[in-house]
Amino acid sequence: MRRRGRHGEGLAALVLFGIFAVCVLAVLLTGAGAYQRLTERDRGAWERQTREQYIAARVRQADRAGGVTAGGFAGMPALRLGEESGYVTWVYCHEGWLMELYTSGEAELAPEDGTRLLEAAALRVRLADGLLEIGITGPEGGEDRLYLALRGGEGAAG
Repeated sequence: MRRRGRHGEGLAALVLFGIFAVCVLAVLLTGAGAYQRLTERDRGAWERQTREQYIAARVRQADRAGGVTAGGFAGMPALRLGEESGYVTWVYCHEGWLMELYTSGEAELAPEDGTRLLEAAALRVRLADGLLEIGITGPEGGEDRLYLALRGGEGAAG
């Protein structure tokens, strides 16, 4: 009779250990899913902020009379950032990428010649009365808007 009691205790301990293991596994799986969702959200926020900060920094560098203009490059909306030396930086979207092309004013280049920076589906640029409005559509489809007041804006063209 004593043997039966010990087997019952051992079986109860094994069942209790199994329940504990299943609970630990459930908590780990739930935590892994939450971590993955947070990581994806943070990556998306980082990409949006990086696109906006990149454009804001480039505009600030070129912010002088006539240095920042909204226009088109190869039939696409683009931001034109001119330098006093005569070189021009074009910022535009092409084939799902925010692109940058640094060139002399007369060079004939294609959109593919630019450098890929960050993923972006579309770029919208509007300049009126010294206020630059930029809309950047990310690969996920949402548009982020950036408004910059140009300090050297008297000679800025729209």
